[in-house]
Amino acid sequence: MRLLTCLLSTLALAVALETPAAADYFNFSTGDPDHRMAAAVRVQTEAQIEIEAADDFILDRETLIWHANFTGLLPPDVPLSDVQDVVIEIYRIFPRDSDPEREIHVPTRTNSPSDNAFDERESFEGELFFEVTLIDPDSGAANSVVDGIFPSPDQTTGGEGPVAGQEVRIDVFFRFPFNLPADHYFFVPQVGLASGGTFLWLSAPHPQFTGDLQMWIRNSNLDPDWLRVGTDIVGGTPAPTFNGSFTLEGQTIP
Repeated sequence: MRLLTCLLSTLALAVALETPAAADYFNFSTGDPDHRMAAAVRVQTEAQIEIEAADDFILDRETLIWHANFTGLLPPDVPLSDVQDVVIEIYRIFPRDSDPEREIHVPTRTNSPSDNAFDERESFEGELFFEVTLIDPDSGAANSVVDGIFPSPDQTTGGEGPVAGQEVRIDVFFRFPFNLPADHYFFVPQVGLASGGTFLWLSAPHPQFTGDLQMWIRNSNLDPDWLRVGTDIVGGTPAPTFNGSFTLEGQTIP
């Protein structure tokens, strides 16, 4: 009996040690759009160059991300079905995943996204699926950045002015969740439109949390460098700063 009791106690201890703690639900959001800025985010095509915009988030524990959404503008009168491809990239902060020894062609790379993506998912590859929801058919933003993305010293254009469009939310569900260790990251969405237009990511109020960095942007011509949408491109004293409007959902890893 004594031996059986010892064996049962040992088995119970082994089970307890091998049973993981419960995972916690994870949610992060920069909030609803403030319509101050609309930044281009689009995939590379034969007719258009790639444009990436990025905004940051912080994880204090290893986390699985299985759902995200972001809010932006479709061109006027374009059907929601015009959204044909969505890409989500995750970047870390420079100089990680980067070449810090090369010459840069922007005012600074401090607190920018890295040269190269840490991980990515694409709808064309079957790695995610998405839903597009119309929020407001007659919306817009006070300023925009689409074509005015230039290396130093010509980076400060003031932006390209007001834009109008259909405000939509794109919900993205990952077939293979992002598994991200604790770190400081950038969320980078891209959208491909069948009509060849450009999707504009709407800004959200900045800052939202301690350590919140501002929105960055680059195109294929500037790659691998990045510019700050507010500080570098819009400019001014003081220069405005922006977040991108997005939400992440998932669970932490015990």
